[in-house]
Amino acid sequence: MNKKKNLLISFFTLIFLNGCVQSTAMLGPGLTLVTTGNVPQAGAAFVTNKAVEEETGMNTVTFVSNKIEEQNSKIKTKRDFKKLVRNNFEKTRKKLILEDQSNIFK
Repeated sequence: MNKKKNLLISFFTLIFLNGCVQSTAMLGPGLTLVTTGNVPQAGAAFVTNKAVEEETGMNTVTFVSNKIEEQNSKIKTKRDFKKLVRNNFEKTRKKLILEDQSNIFK
């Protein structure tokens, strides 16, 4: 009965405190250490996370998300620019063809 009670308390604590856990620099390496037991990997991840956090003021997840959003924005801008140039090129080409045809018949 004691195990069920502990499990139930743990479950409700997890549900109510789920939003309180931030993805801090220690959370990822702590999970790595617990699941794999690989101390050097967990230490390297912790040091890297702390360095990114001190340099940028953001945690690594936020930093990577921002970089991906910036890259997607650049790609979208390039795509829109290419589309604009292509449309203008086609319009100009049609005008030149029409102008050339009108000169032929004169």
